[in-house]
Amino acid sequence: MEDNKKKQSLDFSVKAAWLAIAKMYNALGADHHVTHSIGYVLLNIDKEHGTPATKIAPLMGMEARSLSRMLKMMEDEQMIYRQIDKKDKRKVLVCLTEKGKEKREFARQVVKEFNRKVKEQLTQEQLAHFFQVIEKINEVAEAYKLPQQEEILLTEVL
Repeated sequence: MEDNKKKQSLDFSVKAAWLAIAKMYNALGADHHVTHSIGYVLLNIDKEHGTPATKIAPLMGMEARSLSRMLKMMEDEQMIYRQIDKKDKRKVLVCLTEKGKEKREFARQVVKEFNRKVKEQLTQEQLAHFFQVIEKINEVAEAYKLPQQEEILLTEVL
């Protein structure tokens, strides 16, 4: 009985699905030394011009500290390099090396293939509903505040 309640919980279902996807990506990427996290970083870096380091974490919904460690490791593995922006010396661009471009293309193909396989199992209507529901879940999560958080925020304002 308790197990059925968990399966009907939105957050449990979303997390279980994401963990299954991450596990699949990790298994597929193991021979290429690309974890799902590394793959997503690579996919969020502009392959021609690089991407400002400060833009990558928000694109991925990550904390900057976690991304810093990952970028350092990717730099050590020679997938990326950092470059000062020629127009704005305050900006640091994260750029792909040739190795990084190869790994990025691998990640892109894996994601495309997974999406293709999922789409084979769903109708256009089911897919449209999925995106509507997941968008609404994101909106609710972004706007949600616990009652005690609202009280804390109010007392901070007063």
